[in-house]
Amino acid sequence: MTDVRIDVEDLRVDRGDLTVIDGVDATVERGRFVGLIGPNGAGKTTLLRTLAGTLAPTAGRVRVADLDVQRASARDVGRRVAVVPQNTTVAFDFTVRDVVAMGRMPYHSMFKETDDADRRAVDAAMERTSVTQFAERSIDSVSGGERQRVLLARALAQETPVLLLDEPTASLDIDHQIHTLELVRELVEGGKTAVAAIHDLDLAARYCDDLLLLSDGGVLDYGPPEEVLTAPQLAASFDANAAVTDDTVTGTPTVTALPDAGDAEGRVHVVGDGGSAGRLLYALTVAGYDVSIGALPEGDADHETARALDVPAVTVPPYTAVDAATAERVATHVSEADVTVVTDLDVSDGNRRNLDAAARADALVVVEGRPPDERITDGARESYERLRTRGRVVTPEDALDAVADVLDGPAPHQRPTADD
Repeated sequence: MTDVRIDVEDLRVDRGDLTVIDGVDATVERGRFVGLIGPNGAGKTTLLRTLAGTLAPTAGRVRVADLDVQRASARDVGRRVAVVPQNTTVAFDFTVRDVVAMGRMPYHSMFKETDDADRRAVDAAMERTSVTQFAERSIDSVSGGERQRVLLARALAQETPVLLLDEPTASLDIDHQIHTLELVRELVEGGKTAVAAIHDLDLAARYCDDLLLLSDGGVLDYGPPEEVLTAPQLAASFDANAAVTDDTVTGTPTVTALPDAGDAEGRVHVVGDGGSAGRLLYALTVAGYDVSIGALPEGDADHETARALDVPAVTVPPYTAVDAATAERVATHVSEADVTVVTDLDVSDGNRRNLDAAARADALVVVEGRPPDERITDGARESYERLRTRGRVVTPEDALDAVADVLDGPAPHQRPTADD
């Protein structure tokens, strides 16, 4: 069976008077791992059940390997689609091996006994999911996480080209979450097609080829994780304030939920780069300030943080010095800000103009976490000392309070004139 594409066409599912999903169109190609994401009640489980043929749509249709799952027999669907449900309850007190062997039912007639092929499939499935040691134990005697792995083994024993999983990591500790999704990833790379509802957005981004974002019963977006997981999309679907950055280890998108912005008022420009400003950008943004940053190299750690927080940034190409025109853009931000903060960044001739622009600030906070001698070159020392003399020098831990104090305090220093 080579064409195992899943086709969903204009799907609508009503539950009583409630329309749960409506107008869903999607195609999942063979050998793809698609994550269903969205807030609670968005329709993820309903869509999975409809894909499996256990829930009849009100309109539209689902085809798996060119088979209409609503019109086909349960046995035909069961040879194409295996399901790992969210609910791990098993009706009777079977042994673990018996539960896994239930995955072979689509291949049995009423009178067919288990054969060697069935036993090999069951043994292999238990081995891959690390439940062989539980084989003769009662299903009721294993933990919730172990039972989840048993149901995954049952689905693997079914030997279908399509695997549907509803929150497969919900009951698992972190080690078995990774083991489970690594296993699904391996199966997909071996040619299976997988669709899983996953509540952990970081894990979904890490393991899935594509994400289908559901909101209010419809498809808000469908595509690669880096295109779907954006701050505006998360705000629209989850009603969440979130920052999306690239994980420094995996390189995949990672989502950080942020508290709602506070009611602080004022404009703050930050001079920083190399990661020196990341925490401050976060703190200022969450507090509610109108924040900008720069100049800094494109792709710099602080630039990535600014992008995730939707903070405007003045940038230069990587390994490029801040030129006069860029410095004027920084000076414009400084002049429009109520306070300018200079972080404990490394300063050389390449970015010294940032300090000269910051010297034009009405109010200035200078953050020192590391000694200046370790990070300021001789050519920039005079510019830096001028800032220290005019500004309020604080530790990184006190920077946010210093900004608030400056904005709430008496009138700041006047901007220096050309004669100063």
